[in-house]
Amino acid sequence: MQFITGKHISRRTMLRGMGTTVALPFLDAMLPARRLWGKMKDEIDPTRLVCIEIVHGAAGSNAWGATQNLWSPAAVGRDFDLTPSVLIPLEPFQKYLTIISNTDVRNAEAFIPKEIGGDHFRSSSTFLTQAHPKQTESSDVRAGTSLDQLYAKRFGQETPIPSMQLCIENVDQAGGCAYGYACAYTDTISWASPTEPLPMVRDPRVAFDQLFGAGGTAEERAARRQTRRSILDWITGEVAQIKRQLGPADRERMDRYLTNIREIERRIQKVEGHNTSGEERELPEAPAGVPDSFEEHVRLMFDLQALAFTSDMTRVFSFKLGRDASSRVYPDSGVEEGFHPTSHHGGSESGVTEFAKINKYHIGMLPYFLEQLQNTMEGDTHLLDKTMILYGSPMGDPNIHNHKRCPLIVLGGANGQLLGNVHVKAPDGTPMANAMLTLMHKLGFDDMESFGNSTAELSL
Repeated sequence: MQFITGKHISRRTMLRGMGTTVALPFLDAMLPARRLWGKMKDEIDPTRLVCIEIVHGAAGSNAWGATQNLWSPAAVGRDFDLTPSVLIPLEPFQKYLTIISNTDVRNAEAFIPKEIGGDHFRSSSTFLTQAHPKQTESSDVRAGTSLDQLYAKRFGQETPIPSMQLCIENVDQAGGCAYGYACAYTDTISWASPTEPLPMVRDPRVAFDQLFGAGGTAEERAARRQTRRSILDWITGEVAQIKRQLGPADRERMDRYLTNIREIERRIQKVEGHNTSGEERELPEAPAGVPDSFEEHVRLMFDLQALAFTSDMTRVFSFKLGRDASSRVYPDSGVEEGFHPTSHHGGSESGVTEFAKINKYHIGMLPYFLEQLQNTMEGDTHLLDKTMILYGSPMGDPNIHNHKRCPLIVLGGANGQLLGNVHVKAPDGTPMANAMLTLMHKLGFDDMESFGNSTAELSL
């Protein structure tokens, strides 16, 4: 590693224009003169966290699906083959993959008779809290503080945005949904406190404006969009000024970052243009910035997360890929029936196999994001090495609404805390909260003795 010389630019430098605020990517010039990256790493190199929920469990959580290894491979440890499982799209990133199988989410189950049947409407609130939600349709909701928010409170306060919450399907955060549960339990996976569910952003335009419109008024941002000009047009002078302080490598890094911003902005504008053209939409109720295509929507959201990590605008994301009881159809999965009906496969081999196709399709969204992180260098390594990504569901076999053998994987290096390329199969009856307690310890919560209904750490 070469010594960094030249001027020292603050990591919190912002380029500002009309309703626009653009943070910088990490640059060599941000290291004080003659300081090595390795010497500064502990000071400025926090782990990024992404928590992704997919509803309706997995085909591999069904009794027959488990025998076919439809979620996790048969072998445990490091010598395993992903071929028979729906995780096969992750094979190129196997070195960053930790599979945690056979854990249960007991707190998502019905505790008393009147809660029976409400599994879909309490599960999401349990995923990251591992707490049993209070059955209510009023505003007196109660679950637990979610893992992502615990991390944001302790390690995300140095960033302009402590955390961001994103989703793909519609949410309303109002009133009751079904079986005596408020919609708040279904609409979010992030809880700032046991009584404070956080709203999730579905519209990529809204997320984009949160990242690059901070500091401007709503009127300024609206006026800027009406001009159809890029946000970068409002900061050209500041970009030129900052570039004069940079070396060749930093200028190239800066150009690549700004190009990525412009490309995402262009894609959002294209979606908005199509959706306001008067053409018939597949999702007529969705905001103009929401693509009808599931894959395009997910990719936009992943791109925004990668940009946010690059600029250190936030270090914490929660991302809800679906809404419980959703009957959305995913034609690219090869299944023509809706998600929820397919999840009620009746336990038949053919039905379970069809549901596995949707599971595999959802998993297939992840490599795009992993590639984005792996292609983004920061210091002497890339962002995938510095990120922890949880992906899972608080439901097991959706056909019977149980919460056993729930799917859970972790991706990324988490700054050396995750070795990857390992399948850990927990003993029967192990709470998923045990795995999350271990992950919290790896995120720096050395003082945390329990989480949710955990009974002990789960060795990874």
